Amino acid sequence: MTVHHPIAVIGAGLGGLTLARVLHVHGIEAAVFDLDASPGARTQGGMLDIHEESGQAALRAAGLYEEFRALIHPGGQAMRILDRHAVVRMEESDDGSGGRPEVDRGRLRDLLLGALPAGTVRWGAKVTGARPLGGGRHEVTLADGGVFTTGLLVGADGAWSRIRPLLSDAVPQYSGVSFVESDLLDADLRHPAGAAVVGGGMLFALGAGRGFLAHREPDRSLHVYAALRIAESWAGGTDFTDPVAAKAAVLEHFTGWHPSLRALVADADGPLVPRPIHALPVGHRWERVPGVTLLGDAAHLMSPFAGEGANLAMLDGAELGRALAAHPGDPEAALVAYEHLLFPRSEAAAESAASLDVIFAADAPRGLLDQFAAHRPG
Repeated sequence: MTVHHPIAVIGAGLGGLTLARVLHVHGIEAAVFDLDASPGARTQGGMLDIHEESGQAALRAAGLYEEFRALIHPGGQAMRILDRHAVVRMEESDDGSGGRPEVDRGRLRDLLLGALPAGTVRWGAKVTGARPLGGGRHEVTLADGGVFTTGLLVGADGAWSRIRPLLSDAVPQYSGVSFVESDLLDADLRHPAGAAVVGGGMLFALGAGRGFLAHREPDRSLHVYAALRIAESWAGGTDFTDPVAAKAAVLEHFTGWHPSLRALVADADGPLVPRPIHALPVGHRWERVPGVTLLGDAAHLMSPFAGEGANLAMLDGAELGRALAAHPGDPEAALVAYEHLLFPRSEAAAESAASLDVIFAADAPRGLLDQFAAHRPG
């Protein structure tokens, strides 16, 4: 017999897990399906700044705010902006009073996972498709041939969501920028030049159409993104299985940059990983379809230059969980209430796209410096 789940969440990222946790707080069971074989199947990325009005609000709704505070990276809100010659153009320290503390994404995910009943997440469950059955019910198929039905289907499965086509024809488009991700381990001892140029928190080292975005992690490593305004085909035409060739291909675009900045790629430990940046249309929304909705990147994928992606995914999850708890027995009323709050958040993609243009402008880092000057008190 086909298994039926009253609520099925596709994707065990921060948004899907926040939803499951908030539902659990309200005594509502959900089944979460994720394509990864296990929680540790892949690394979860670097540091996140968790905003008071979104990510922190979601953690309060999940009853995990105090546990989150214990994960904060002291000093992580420090920031410096450099030009291509490694001249410091702006620097801010972290005195602990900022509203956007930094935490490691993997540790935050572990916090949410650990707060769910055992067996909530079905690992190794890759969704290949879903179809409506009528009356708000859906049938979901898995790569291993498994099938289940659900009364409420939530697509929390990211940029290339398998659930989104039930609601929308929108497809993510290339933003014009590609990242190449790398790490420098035990940086103070093994990579002192890189540690010195990054500083204690976040680094923006920018020039025309390119730059280095890096941050210091609690384990004393440096997490680095070399960023390029470049054709989408570039990453596919570079052999990233060959670290030497990959480093040369990236550094070719940073000729004349200061050696301490070039070293963030040249001295990287382990592989370089290409990350082309995609986004959904600004203001992405859909007509109400019974029994299904989206959250996080599946709903409003945007470039990372507003720092909102993970925060909004968690807020989505928390608000959907609270809406379902507030409308027992009436999931459609819950989805209407939730999407009323969700859709305006897709407008944040406009801010993200504008920030991308500022960061990678021909006169960078001038535009970013002007932005911070405009928001400085006094």
